[in-house]
Amino acid sequence: MTRRSLPALLLLGAILALADLHHAWGQQPPPAVQGLDKLTPEERAIAERNLEKWQRLTPEERARALENYRQWRSMTPEERDAARQNYRRFRQLTPEQRAQVLKDFQRWNELPKERQQELQQAYERYQRLPQERRDRIQQRLGQWESMTPEERDRVLRNQERWRQMSPDERERIRERWRQMPPEERERLRQQRQQRRGPQ
Repeated sequence: MTRRSLPALLLLGAILALADLHHAWGQQPPPAVQGLDKLTPEERAIAERNLEKWQRLTPEERARALENYRQWRSMTPEERDAARQNYRRFRQLTPEQRAQVLKDFQRWNELPKERQQELQQAYERYQRLPQERRDRIQQRLGQWESMTPEERDRVLRNQERWRQMSPDERERIRERWRQMPPEERERLRQQRQQRRGPQ
């Protein structure tokens, strides 16, 4: 999962909560409907106003609708506005884009909570970076995504070698690069580009 997909996943979470909320508002159980006694008076009133829709839901859909409704009720007005905007943006996506967002959202939901928290924290750190730094990261991500599997393997091996070097070894390599004439640097860049082939 790329860092670019994290905002899309978060967007989708809000969108789906709002979309299912539409069902929750439109689906309330009558007194005779199983589980009505477990609802709060407010939830029961909503269910009764939308009895027909509620009755058509499966027990799983009812549980999800209630959970989404309760989540919606716990949101601040600002969070609700953001969810509405996200839902409108989601509806404007092409079917292919919506399918990709849903697929990414499913992958997100399958992650352990700890990993979700790690990714959320990384995304928040990314959002705090200066725009110039974020642009560089996006550029490098684009380069990574355009690489072949073999090129990615080579980059990862080089990265691992770099990690295993001592700080002194790394500094010597950096210094050698800085001392290199611009023509030599350009020649090395071109060699690397030729190895990669045309894009």
